[in-house]
Amino acid sequence: MADPATITMAAKAAVTALSDERVRKTIGWTIGLILSPVILIIVLVCSLLSGTSDHNNTAVGLCFDGGVISGNVPEDYRGYIEDMRNSFTLLDDTIATVNSDTEDGESLDSVRVKAIFYSLFFGADSPSRLEHRQFVDSFVTYEERSRTVTSTDTDGNETTEEETYIVAVPIRELPVVYENISSSMGVATTHESQINATEIYYRVLYGRPAPTYGKEFDEWSNSLPLSSAPFIGADGFCSPLGENWRSMVTSEFGNRKDPFTGMSAGHGGIDLGAPKGTSIRAALPGTVYMVRYSTSGYGYHVMMDHGGGFVTLYAHCSKIFVSEGQTVDAGSVIAEVGSTGRSTGNHLHFEVRIGGEKQNPRSYLP
Repeated sequence: MADPATITMAAKAAVTALSDERVRKTIGWTIGLILSPVILIIVLVCSLLSGTSDHNNTAVGLCFDGGVISGNVPEDYRGYIEDMRNSFTLLDDTIATVNSDTEDGESLDSVRVKAIFYSLFFGADSPSRLEHRQFVDSFVTYEERSRTVTSTDTDGNETTEEETYIVAVPIRELPVVYENISSSMGVATTHESQINATEIYYRVLYGRPAPTYGKEFDEWSNSLPLSSAPFIGADGFCSPLGENWRSMVTSEFGNRKDPFTGMSAGHGGIDLGAPKGTSIRAALPGTVYMVRYSTSGYGYHVMMDHGGGFVTLYAHCSKIFVSEGQTVDAGSVIAEVGSTGRSTGNHLHFEVRIGGEKQNPRSYLP
């Protein structure tokens, strides 16, 4: 290590050099020349990402909604879109065939099926040549059932007999669907492809990216279908961050000063401050009905359906360990604390909603 005298001399030399305007300009140009390739690369990457995003959004609309493919669409994208359209026609026919074998008013969600297919195979080599029946069969199980059949012969005599038949039962748990696709189609259903499929699904259903915060998010999320099952949390709440949650509260339910605008605003839950990576547990048993990976609003967030119109929301997570349709027990780890989205630091934003109305979580937490 240099001695203090040497360091002092170097510092004085630096100050003297920087006091000379010509030296300052020379240093500035030198730094600029060194960094300009890096800056150029950053600009190019941002431009490419922006253009790719536009092309992706255009491709989703053209594949799901049809329409004339603009001459501005790159040639490779044009081929991908046309092939995906052919695949969607085959998928629609296959879905109709499978739905004819369902009972009790059940049917496959064709938008969900095609959104997952798109996320896995858009840009692949000729996805329209894939086994579409095999893909659609990943979304159902087949059960053998029996029924009584009555027939009448030419003399008017009636006979009854039992016959067996096959019923297609739609699978609601997406993790099971993805596992089936991986094993039957030999394709990796990555975390990224699952995220992409979810965002495509909501974009197609609602004609735009689903909101992630505020009144628009509340109206949108409250419009999503919940189960008709009764409330299943009779045994009481589990705190998502443990029994010491009261000491973690950094922002209460109700009116508060918005940390971003400084204005008074409503706060639909409570914020629990905790280190990044802290385990977040399901407050009640239920079914995961929304998983979003957003860079705005609630960031990475999960919503759970507990029956009877009772819903909990866990926002600003750093990681999420559950998928839509998954059944979860109270106390199960579903995510980790983070600071994604509209957040000023690591914390869990926790909400309780009943019939779409936000409730103070303090009234329910143990």
